[in-house]
Amino acid sequence: MFLLLLLFVVVAVIIAFALCGHGVGALSDRGIRHTGAPGVLRALAALAGAGACALYAWGLLGVAGAVMEAEDGGTDSSPAWACRTPGWAERHQRGIEIVDHGVSFLPLGFVCETSDGGSYDTGDVPSYVNPGVLGLALAAAGCVVGAGCVSELRARAEPRKGTAG
Repeated sequence: MFLLLLLFVVVAVIIAFALCGHGVGALSDRGIRHTGAPGVLRALAALAGAGACALYAWGLLGVAGAVMEAEDGGTDSSPAWACRTPGWAERHQRGIEIVDHGVSFLPLGFVCETSDGGSYDTGDVPSYVNPGVLGLALAAAGCVVGAGCVSELRARAEPRKGTAG
């Protein structure tokens, strides 16, 4: 699982760099003033997508660290150290055991499962990562939709200009 998470980190970083390069390149080709609204919105969508990928990769690093720590066997490795959050000893005294752990990709987090059927996030992913990824992804989607709407409105306005002369 650890190597798979590291692969996801590498892929997310590559996508972030590619989107960042696309966004900056689109803005710098003709300049912001000469690009037009659809081009600027598409470039902003690429930059917001790059930010979302980079932030997700940062969160994946936290999860990878927790997985690496949990998979490190040996003496005193059960329950996993990542699952030993404040209050785990009290739950253990009440008979609630930590039986498994896993990774949640949406929202991103390291999750410990208990014997009573519940689960909890350990907090290994910084608290700003999931809301930040969601916000940047929604901003990117909004910019793409806005660019499509502006392009459509301009395309519909073109025939009117031709017949008005």
